[in-house]
Amino acid sequence: MRESEHGGPGPVPASVSDTAAVVLDDAGVVVACSEAAAVLLECSPGGVCAPLMALLPGRGTEPAPGGSPVPRPGADLQGRPGGPAYELVRLGTRAADGAAPGPRWLVLVRPAASTAETAERDAERRRAGLAQAAAAAIGASLDVTGMAETLVNLLVPDFADLATVDLAEPVLVGDEPPRLDASGDVRLRRTAAAQSPGISAEDLLPVGEALPPVPDNELMGPLMEGRPVLVSDVSVLRTALGVDPASLPLFVPGAAHSSVAVPLYARGLVLGCVTVWRSQLPSAFGEEDAELLLDVASRAAIGVDNARRYTKEHRSAVALQRSLLPHSAVNTAAADAAGIYQPAGGGVGVGGDWFDVIPLPSLRVAFVVGDVVGHGLDATAAMARLRTAVQTLADLDLDPGELLTHLDDLVLGFSDEHTSGASRSERAVLGATCLYAVYDPVAKVCAAATAGHPPPALLSPGEEPAFVGMAPGPPLGVGGVPFEVTEFAVAPGSLLAFFTNGLTGSRGADIEEGLERLRTSLAAADRSRPLEEISQGIFDGVLPEEPADDVALLLARTHALPSGQVAEWELEADLSLVARARELVLRQLSDWELDELGFVTELVASELVTNAIRYAGGPVGLRLIRDRVLVCEVSDPSSTQPRLRRARETDEGGRGLFLVAQLTDRWGSRFTGTGKTIWTEQAVSVPEL
Repeated sequence: MRESEHGGPGPVPASVSDTAAVVLDDAGVVVACSEAAAVLLECSPGGVCAPLMALLPGRGTEPAPGGSPVPRPGADLQGRPGGPAYELVRLGTRAADGAAPGPRWLVLVRPAASTAETAERDAERRRAGLAQAAAAAIGASLDVTGMAETLVNLLVPDFADLATVDLAEPVLVGDEPPRLDASGDVRLRRTAAAQSPGISAEDLLPVGEALPPVPDNELMGPLMEGRPVLVSDVSVLRTALGVDPASLPLFVPGAAHSSVAVPLYARGLVLGCVTVWRSQLPSAFGEEDAELLLDVASRAAIGVDNARRYTKEHRSAVALQRSLLPHSAVNTAAADAAGIYQPAGGGVGVGGDWFDVIPLPSLRVAFVVGDVVGHGLDATAAMARLRTAVQTLADLDLDPGELLTHLDDLVLGFSDEHTSGASRSERAVLGATCLYAVYDPVAKVCAAATAGHPPPALLSPGEEPAFVGMAPGPPLGVGGVPFEVTEFAVAPGSLLAFFTNGLTGSRGADIEEGLERLRTSLAAADRSRPLEEISQGIFDGVLPEEPADDVALLLARTHALPSGQVAEWELEADLSLVARARELVLRQLSDWELDELGFVTELVASELVTNAIRYAGGPVGLRLIRDRVLVCEVSDPSSTQPRLRRARETDEGGRGLFLVAQLTDRWGSRFTGTGKTIWTEQAVSVPEL
């Protein structure tokens, strides 16, 4: 082959299409060559092949590892485009007799392709690369916006200079968009966009904005039928789009010369539209490009629809769980409480762990923490059933052991539904755990019972944290086993930590190690900080970044009611002492400067004490508690539940409890270890104590 005036091989004749192969030694001497090489390069074995000397290491190219090619496609030896393509491969250096003759090189020379062939090859390469990348990347995310961003990043810069994804507004929130036959009302919003460097598209509609309405026209009609719209000349699009000229830059980038728009639709649902533009890439979009984009968009539509349905389920589950969980911070006369929840995996998913703070009569408060089996919407639904049941049972003012017994009976009833296949959520209810505790700020005592749940940690002022020793009960749904109540004193200002086992246990880890981590974190906590900050600090110190289980933590800082806010007396079973009871009540209210409540409280105490002495015997306890409400309690040794009834006009009695209910804000009764207590509440007009 003759050298050009620049010292490199000249152009390869178009009639020669075979690849030439030459084997050179390190000095450039031809060891062997093919017929095509002898013709193209005018070289023969034993001679030096001068045109290829620049390819050898140290003479224009870097050495390559053995067996790996050093390609120079589409350029001559001086790097000018349009010439032959060269590949240099290092061969083995050991001869058959074991000698080492030095490195040898295989040179492959391919003829230069025409401009049209090169362009077609490049286009085919772009299409193949896009198809492979789309198959690997699309569908890997369950985030609608993330799917749109993945799509535009796949299309730019190899396939298009500018790409946009516009999604129907209902899709962005997880709802179903209109079907094809009603798609004329679809409102689209720009969700993602990508452009090559140097592309100017400042006037194009930005991400996050809603697309202005586009009139129905023949050009855009195929989109509503699920077919692509190929525009080889953008000037035609500017005329046929039918929008106000002032709004045209929002739709069409200024320098674009061709475009393709394809719909995103799945299961007959119009999800949105993908639009690509070319301005720097010289070749216009063709039919093959449109078909490829339609195939990619079809895959993306399935991914977007899956992400949309996941978004809808996730949004429903999160809304359900947030509506069921109490406020993160709850302040009562008995305690300040703050809870924190984190689903498995460290994300924003949903699960079945829950906590609750339930105000009870007589200024007491109940703390609840529980854990159902599994994660997701079924676990959330199961948690909802249990939490509702606990709140209902708490309103009956049962002691913790009795409440868990009733809850266990309910779960056994749920198991019958599970057996009949009525609901999948019952699988999560069976085997659930729960801890229920009641704190009394007057007695400064907490009573708790557990159904298979870890005991709380108590952090008393000036002491190290310790886990409360409790008799463990079985998980809910076992049945037939009583739940033992544990009572323990709680000093004012103590911290109580209620938690689920996700905080202290993980797969393959020792539960004792987890409890010790929690105890250490509690000991290191700054008790003067707000409870929300303490809770987050414990989470950060105890949990891994992505916990394997749902986690809930409830911290409560207890208060004690000062003795000056409580007055109590004990009366014998003598009706003559009813007057004494009225006198004691009026005197105490006067000391508290609550004379305006004297008339009602005197009447209430008189009626309740009279009924207790008459029907239950003695001794009768009378107690007043002053806080944001005035509580009047009357206790007696009877276990008979009082019943409210309406007396007839001729009845001489039966109106006492009715009057109590009418004159007070709330009233009720609860059973105690020695009988029962009837309580009433009245609002106190003094805003602060």
